[in-house]
Amino acid sequence: MYCVYCGVKLQEGAKECPLCHTPVAIAQAPGSEEKTLYSDRLPDKENRHGITLVVWLLTTVIIAVCLGCLIFCLRTRGEAAWSGYVLMSAGLVWMLLLFPLLFRRYRPMIFLPVSFACLAAFLLYICVKNGENWFLPFAFPVTGIACVLTLIGVAIFRYIRQGRLRLLGLYLVLIGASFMLIEFFQHITFGTPMWVWSLYCVCGFGALGLFLFIATLIPPLHAHLRKTFFI
Repeated sequence: MYCVYCGVKLQEGAKECPLCHTPVAIAQAPGSEEKTLYSDRLPDKENRHGITLVVWLLTTVIIAVCLGCLIFCLRTRGEAAWSGYVLMSAGLVWMLLLFPLLFRRYRPMIFLPVSFACLAAFLLYICVKNGENWFLPFAFPVTGIACVLTLIGVAIFRYIRQGRLRLLGLYLVLIGASFMLIEFFQHITFGTPMWVWSLYCVCGFGALGLFLFIATLIPPLHAHLRKTFFI
């Protein structure tokens, strides 16, 4: 501890500077540093009553709107008609936004597959409702690819510490390759020509991923990227 006016080193517990007699703003008693390193107060428990109340209020509003649309369609058309889309959309929004708020911690490895499963169910309803057959050959595999890629990305940024930049480069290359697979499913389902748009994605993501992978082999560039982007 030093004097704020003249810079003289002060003894522990001194109340004023011995040279210029400037008062010490905070007199630190000997041995107090070890006692004040950590607080002995336990953190307060998180109060979630307000969040839970908001979730259930919004849930009640969503249910009321869905029932209103369903009753209106049944009375005017004698069938669910467009109210089915409202019900499925409301259920999807509830699962994506409100359902995770009921838990103290968001666990992506659990909630994300559930969210993608709900999305697949919504797409299946649209396919069946319109009497089409694009769900199994296109929507289902594309939804599965998106789910797997999302989980891999979350695992890289959330759970992996060592070699993250190199894995990120490989991950970008994998994303680029997945666009080729998506275009293939589009080709066999809708009869569209191949290599129309996926090659651009492969080149873009592949070049960026290859750059990050090579950067890990150059220590100065690797250190610069880690400091700049915190990865």
